[in-house]
Amino acid sequence: MRLTVLGCAGSFPGPESPCSAYLVEADGFRLLVDFGSGSLSSLQRYVGLHAPDAILLTHLHCDHILDAASYVVVRRYAPDGPYPPLPVYAPSGAPDRLSAAYGDDGTVEDVYQFYALQPGTFPIGPFTVTVDRVNHPVETYGVRLEHGGRSLCYSSDTAPCDALLRLAQNADVFLCEASYLDGADNPPDLHLTGREAGETATKAVVGRLLLTHLVAAWGSEAHTLESAAAAYTGPLEVVRAGASYDI
Repeated sequence: MRLTVLGCAGSFPGPESPCSAYLVEADGFRLLVDFGSGSLSSLQRYVGLHAPDAILLTHLHCDHILDAASYVVVRRYAPDGPYPPLPVYAPSGAPDRLSAAYGDDGTVEDVYQFYALQPGTFPIGPFTVTVDRVNHPVETYGVRLEHGGRSLCYSSDTAPCDALLRLAQNADVFLCEASYLDGADNPPDLHLTGREAGETATKAVVGRLLLTHLVAAWGSEAHTLESAAAAYTGPLEVVRAGASYDI
């Protein structure tokens, strides 16, 4: 498997990155996990406009889905289009949410073929995919992808929870959000701190921890990295847009 970070900014695009979007490749198949604000630009820059073979949206907040609405134009009105419907695995409200975001009072189901997520394991292309509900105010799924004996876990947005720990168990790579600063008066049941991401990685015995979804305007990357390193002693870094990792 290969992971390419298209966007990793939390909550809104940052000065150096769009919002959450991650391309995972295996056997020539490309799965786009989340498609947040601004990431359509990175898709074109790093892999290609028509690269995705399927999309998985972990939840319906704008910083994880908004460019899926922009992508309607790409597939519906391309000079060599329209393209056939692209599979989209997402919470059940995704068709209405993306149609409203696109804003033409119609449907986007000519562009996307939707499959409603629910906890469990299923295939997408060559991947074995496991999703479970995590601790966030809206219906949100953490994701585990497995292929060829290797595994990647992606937290999506979540506060600490047992489901995340199960998904991350013994993962080779753990792509984990760390939106909040340790020591701040953070709202409960919303996001992780660097320390909490590190603690989850240690409890799950993951091989490598990649921190994402930091909010540059409100946080401190150095503080987050230091807090995570105090709780997790394995390989650790903050991801950047354009970075790729072999798993």
